[in-house]
Amino acid sequence: MTKLLYWICFMLVGYASRAQPPNIILIFADDLGYGDLGCYGSTIHSTPNIDALAENGIRFTDFYVGSAVCTPSRAALLTGCYPQRVDMHVNEKPENEFRAVLGPMSPKGLNPKETTIPEILKQQGYATACIGKWHLGDQKPFFPTNHGFDYFYGILHSHNQGTVDCPLVIYEQDSIAEHSVTISNLTKNMTERAIDFVIQNKQKPFFVYLPHPMPHFPVAASKAFIGNSRDGIYGDAIEEIDWSVGQIIETLKNNRLEENTLIVFTSDNGGEARDGPNKGGLNWPLSGHKGQVWEGGFRVPCIIKWPVKVPANKVSHELITAMDFLPTFARLTGGIVPGDRIIDGKDISSILFDPDNATSPHEVFYYYDRDQLQAVRWRNWKLHLIQPQGRFDAAWKNVLTPFDGPKLYDLATDITETYNVADQHPDIVEKINQLAAMMRMKLGDYHLEGTEIRRAGWVEDPACFKRSLRKKK
Repeated sequence: MTKLLYWICFMLVGYASRAQPPNIILIFADDLGYGDLGCYGSTIHSTPNIDALAENGIRFTDFYVGSAVCTPSRAALLTGCYPQRVDMHVNEKPENEFRAVLGPMSPKGLNPKETTIPEILKQQGYATACIGKWHLGDQKPFFPTNHGFDYFYGILHSHNQGTVDCPLVIYEQDSIAEHSVTISNLTKNMTERAIDFVIQNKQKPFFVYLPHPMPHFPVAASKAFIGNSRDGIYGDAIEEIDWSVGQIIETLKNNRLEENTLIVFTSDNGGEARDGPNKGGLNWPLSGHKGQVWEGGFRVPCIIKWPVKVPANKVSHELITAMDFLPTFARLTGGIVPGDRIIDGKDISSILFDPDNATSPHEVFYYYDRDQLQAVRWRNWKLHLIQPQGRFDAAWKNVLTPFDGPKLYDLATDITETYNVADQHPDIVEKINQLAAMMRMKLGDYHLEGTEIRRAGWVEDPACFKRSLRKKK
């Protein structure tokens, strides 16, 4: 009887969402650590507005992004696919440092033929905006406005990547809006633009993708927040992001939009390796950090709030991923997931509506570092794979470091990945190795080309805005 009532409620909510689709605001912090928020255990960062999201929604403990670094993580979020599948897992090669993220004037970018979240939502009448850090290609064919966003305001790559030949600028749509960027004002400015977009589009359903540039290094905060936290400039930046969430919530309330707005708050990957209060998130109690396949690189905070529809003050320990947003948002809005390609994400709407009873659609999750499959999670087990040729280090250079193995951890009891139990569970090791072998064939591995990879976009003559200006003279 309980299951029957659940499914009746589930179907009714589904019909209601199609009749009145929710506004969606997806807030994506940059390099925010698992333990940086009060609701995830922080005792030094004050985050009352984000904590209130958790009190009024669902806090996920086992939420994974598609990569431990910026570019591939963002590609996975927007396409619902592992970064390797859409060929966004590495910068162009050959390159001395073999970086996993795109740099200024890269010829590579997210292929415009890929289907993204905003493209699905636009088909349902949504107004769509990307406000913040893009980092999926800085050439015109790869701009957000060519990937389903009606409006773009922000930076095209990380704010530490400006060069003499191609300095950091802020774009609005496909034109330069600000030549001299004040990094300390990024959170404030992006928040104000997001609020403006919400107010301007309150008469129709809207999707706001707000990928904050902070707290990526160099960490900064606006004048009103400097010196306010107990954790130096890093804490100041975190608390300004919390302020930003509060401003958005207040805007929704003032415009009577809160009840039918789904808000997601998460991060693109784990925090940078801690180097005092000026750099690096707090990934406690997880091991590792950004750029690594230990849990601290891939597992990040995730909170989802949708008044009335999503129950309040819930904690879910189900395995979900950032790739799940695309099919889930499609389900909630009546959108259509493309059927002509493989999408790795799954619809998790049942978990949103009934977190106490619904279970994850995933049994397996794969941890890649660039083109090397390094670990696999199956149910509660995580295996760090043997790497006879070594494993890429966290400095993103093409340097392989020794890594013997296997190393098996029970994440249900050992979230810190401290106790290797491979010797006690050879059957589990064998099972996960079989899963790894199958994925290597599909998405590739070190020096092995996958059979299911779709190519990224490419331009033969990448340009910077300085070159464009010279051509106009």
